[in-house]
Amino acid sequence: MSVIAVLICFSLLVALGFLAAFLWAVKSGQFEDKYTPSIRILFDDVKETKKD
Repeated sequence: MSVIAVLICFSLLVALGFLAAFLWAVKSGQFEDKYTPSIRILFDDVKETKKD
């Protein structure tokens, strides 16, 4: 029975960690650009390499 309590405590700790990371990402502006991802598929990513 004590194993279940440890697992519940650990899962709550992990969930709080993910919540803190999500809130940090929102506050730091990670989700501000909503336009560029929708048009990124329209541009070709051509990488030019020099051949010697």
